[in-house]
Amino acid sequence: MMQYDFRKYHYRSINAANDAERAAINQELKDLYTALPEEEKDEFNRQLQTFLAKEMGRLKSDYESVKGNLGEN
Repeated sequence: MMQYDFRKYHYRSINAANDAERAAINQELKDLYTALPEEEKDEFNRQLQTFLAKEMGRLKSDYESVKGNLGEN
């Protein structure tokens, strides 16, 4: 089973200089998906959903930590 490095794309997108660069990075991911054999596409989607869920959970945790710290001042 192939492991996809979504973190690499995510960090590149965060650090993109502008929307055009961000769009190009998103297009790379779409092209990667399009080039996959049909039997790999479900696994790609599963791994992407898992990555996004973890990343959103981490962001929520970071946000709540910052919000909590701000509330104490």
